[in-house]
This record gives sequence, structure tokens and C-alpha cells, in this order.
Amino acid sequence: MSHDERSGSGSASEGAAVAEPRRIFWLLRAYGLLSLVSGLLILVVAGLIAFALATHADELLARSHDMTLTLQLSVVHVLVYVVTAAVAVVFGISLLRNHRRNAARYAYGLIALDVVSLVLEVMLRGAVQDALGSIGHIVFLLVVAVTVDPTLIEERRRERAEQEAEDEAAARAGTLGRAKGDRGFIELDFFNLFWVFVVCCVLGLVIETVYHMVVVDPGVYQDRAGMLFGPFSPIYGVGAVLMTVALNRFWRASPVVVFLVAAVIGGLFEAAVSWFMQVGFGAVAWDYSGFTIFGLFPDPIAELMGGRTSTLFMCMWGALGLFWIRVCLPRLLKLINVIPWRMRYSLTSVCAALMLVNAIMTFQSLECWYQRESGLAPSSPVEEFYAEHFDDAYMEHRFQSMTITPEDSARISES
Repeated sequence: MSHDERSGSGSASEGAAVAEPRRIFWLLRAYGLLSLVSGLLILVVAGLIAFALATHADELLARSHDMTLTLQLSVVHVLVYVVTAAVAVVFGISLLRNHRRNAARYAYGLIALDVVSLVLEVMLRGAVQDALGSIGHIVFLLVVAVTVDPTLIEERRRERAEQEAEDEAAARAGTLGRAKGDRGFIELDFFNLFWVFVVCCVLGLVIETVYHMVVVDPGVYQDRAGMLFGPFSPIYGVGAVLMTVALNRFWRASPVVVFLVAAVIGGLFEAAVSWFMQVGFGAVAWDYSGFTIFGLFPDPIAELMGGRTSTLFMCMWGALGLFWIRVCLPRLLKLINVIPWRMRYSLTSVCAALMLVNAIMTFQSLECWYQRESGLAPSSPVEEFYAEHFDDAYMEHRFQSMTITPEDSARISES
């Protein structure tokens, strides 16, 4: 055999060696088998419990149950546990079959689920005895995710660098955040929509507060905030996101079309939120019953929607939608782009996490307020926390425009 042939043979063998994926360490494969077996056992048990509950559904529904925050969190905890078991099964299979990329991704998923489960444990039990064990498992999964496929991290870094290069070029061209082609005015990505939500939460609160001081009760200030912390009214933030998504393609359309679309979307959204608050919490934050049209005849929209929205406020939604898409959104995009493009994703991630915590605590504090008004004593550390730090007096002062009336809700309660 010639030197070239030997060289060619050697190159071919080296290429095959490079192409063949490295075997996952046997200890990790053993851990994968353990994850697979334990996950399957949990899923089988969960299936048997679900079957038993389904076969006795009529008997369970016939009984009266207090849907307290403790019970709700317990149900969520069980669901997280089941999802974790399902992901653990797929994770174990990936390790056993040497699918390094999938194993790394599922490891990150298990880390997120373990963190959620640990938070729920603290809420339900207070000081968790096995917290160190849970934290150790999270650290172990993180090591697995990093070592089993290190190229995944490098790939994400490369994608992040490419995105930053695109953002830098768009920032220089003045088109950062603009939609490409004929997809509308603004790019409907998480970054843009999150800051639309935040800015409009604040602007909506200011508008509603001024409207109440000038029109509803002249000279009287009332805190119209809708979240536990900060100057935020989430109904306006969510409404602005809905308006942006719905009207983005209509930003060049006729003002009449934009007005009508915004009025319908805003009115239906306001009515849906009012219904949810009353059915879920017995809370009445606004009621337009008895509104009239110029004092001449009853407002048909208010009558039809049970006072959950009105013709006046639907027209206000329409006007706000038109003003929003034509005037505010272009200026808001410029305001958003004041955030340095190198910080836009990290800063948004931190702020989104804080806003999520605020939203969860708002919901939980309202739930505990409802329970106290229903005569139910705290039954878990999380309920005791809200009873101590966010009692009835605090909630009444914070949510001045809201009243909790359990008998108006559609929930089954037994005191």
C-alpha cells in the first residue's frame, strides 16, 4: 500500500472517529435508568389516582369544598410533580440512547421544574427539611446539562451574538423593533410586547386616576392600582398588548376600522375581566349599571353586558386604540429603544421576572383576602404570610376601588 493510500485510510478513520459521538459516562447512564424507572412509577401511580378520581367524579362534585389557596397550590404542586416525572422519563431515555443534545435540554427543563416545586414546598410547608437535598439535585442537574453537551451552550452564545449583531445594525439604521415586510408596524416579539405592557400599565393608571378625580368624584384622589406593588393597572397593560397584536396590521387602515376594532376588543376584554373577578373572587371593581346615553335613555351596551362595560367606555377604548396605534406606538417604540441594545434582553428578563412575582403575589393576596372575607382561617404558611403582611386593612387601602363579596362569587364555599 502506498503512502497516499495509507494517509487516505488514516484520514477516513479519523473522520469516522470524529463523526462518532462520544459515549455518555456510565454513571450518568445509570442515573438515566433511575430517572426512567422512577418517572414511570410516578406516572403509573398518577394514572391510577386520576382514574379513581374520574370514576368518583359525581360524588366529589356533589360535596362542598373550599377552594382555598392552599388547595389550589397543592393541586398545582401535584401537576408539577407529574410533569416532572414525564420529563424525567424522556430525560432518562435520552441518556440511555446517548442523545446528548436532548439530554442537556431536558436537564434544563428538570431544573426549572425543580425550582418551581421547591418554591411550592416553601409556600405549603414553610421551612422545608429537605431543601438542601432539592438544591443539591438542582446543582447536579446543572452539572449534567453543562457537561453532557457543552456545544449547546456554545450554540446559544453564537445565536445571542448573531442577534446582538442584528440589533446593532438595526439600531444604526433606526429600524430596531420595526416589523419586517408587510407584517405591521412593530415586531411582535416578547421584548416589545413586555414593554408595551409595562408602559401602558402605568399610563392607564394615570389616566384612570385623573378621570376619577375630574369626572367621577371631583377633587377626591383614589388609588386605582391593580397590582400589589408599583403604579400598575394590568387591565390597561393587557389591553394595550391585545390592541397592539390586533391592530398591528391595521395601522395604515381607515380610522373608522381601527376605532371599531379597538372598541369591540376593549369592551369585550373589560367585560371578561369584570366577569372573572366577580365569579372568582366576588370582587366588583367597576359597575356601569344605570348608565344612560346623554341622559335620554338607558345605555344598551351596559344593559346587555350587565354593567361590565358601557357604550361610553367602548368608545373610549376605540378612541384609545386609534390614538394608540397611530400616535403612541411609534413614540413608544422610540422610548423602548432608549434601552441600550446590549442590555435589552438581560434587563427585560429581570424586569419580567419581577413583574411575574408581582402578578403571582397579587393573585394570591386577593385569594387570601377572599378567604378571610369568607370566614376561612389560614391553613398553610403562605396564607399565614398574607394574613400577617397583607391583611384586610392593607388590601382595602391598596385596592380602594375594589370590594370583595364572597356571596356574589360562583365558588362553592362552606364556612
